[in-house]
Amino acid sequence: MASFSSRDGQEDQVLVEEKSFVRALILNRPKQLNALSYDMISRLLELFLVYEKDSNVKLVILKGKGRAFCAGGDVATVVRDINNGNWKSGEIFFRKEFTLNYLMATYSRPQVSILNGIVMGGGAGCSIHGSFRVATENSVFAMPETALGLFPDIGASYFLSRLPGHFGEYLGLTGARLDGAEMLACGLATHFVPSAKLPSLEAALYAVDSRDQAIISAIIREYSELPILKEQSAYHRLDVINRCFSRRTVEDILSALEREATNKVDDWILASIQSLKKASPTSLKISLRSIREGRLQGVGQCLVREYRMVCHVMRGQVSKDFVEVL
Repeated sequence: MASFSSRDGQEDQVLVEEKSFVRALILNRPKQLNALSYDMISRLLELFLVYEKDSNVKLVILKGKGRAFCAGGDVATVVRDINNGNWKSGEIFFRKEFTLNYLMATYSRPQVSILNGIVMGGGAGCSIHGSFRVATENSVFAMPETALGLFPDIGASYFLSRLPGHFGEYLGLTGARLDGAEMLACGLATHFVPSAKLPSLEAALYAVDSRDQAIISAIIREYSELPILKEQSAYHRLDVINRCFSRRTVEDILSALEREATNKVDDWILASIQSLKKASPTSLKISLRSIREGRLQGVGQCLVREYRMVCHVMRGQVSKDFVEVL
């Protein structure tokens, strides 16, 4: 028998569904595409900490209400506070968010994130670090921070740097969007389940009485499919991505892409060039170095470094792009 619990006020932004040994957390700001507010982050952190100490909880499911899993952190509020002279509130926001990301990355229980919709920025932070990430035909992934005067944070320098070849640099610098099939192909998703099968998958997961990841994975596999990548998928261009995005500097990457464009007519190359030229130049340089350093660091080291970096950005010590763009 399912039971739903929430509290009055802001904590209704995260709904809780309890079934036997499983807890499902539902991000509940559909009009804001489930963008993470400070209250949502605080509530998620509270719940994850409670569940880790509760022997009756063996699996945590995270999903979003509406057409988005989570479109990112509510950075517009952070920028408003910065413009009002209160960058400290942003510091508190990101510290709590990164603490949640680290907890998920090191969690003792399996976490299944159902990514049936938009997954961007902070939404990636509260899902990609978990054990299982289930994409669907509705999934749309992106790390759009360089266009916002920021850089891929939430531990992104850890997971982007571990994607095949230099695909992580490509995603982090251009903010390119991936569909569910591409997420599975590059490893951002662990499984692909058609959305029509999600009710059946969730019903099977709710019956779980185990913390064994092999058992959880086997259940998800029963409903999984191997989708076909679209002909125009960026993942088909991994050889070009590796040639260009392996270059030492942003300028070298851009020059390499422009050389590719002279040799071959390809809308994807032109779109990548345009994305880089539209992004914040400072953000591009910071992002490239961050991802490169992330290859040599653990997830905790990446989050600590990214937290220090984001504090510098909020103080305007690096550039004013973040507050000006937003």
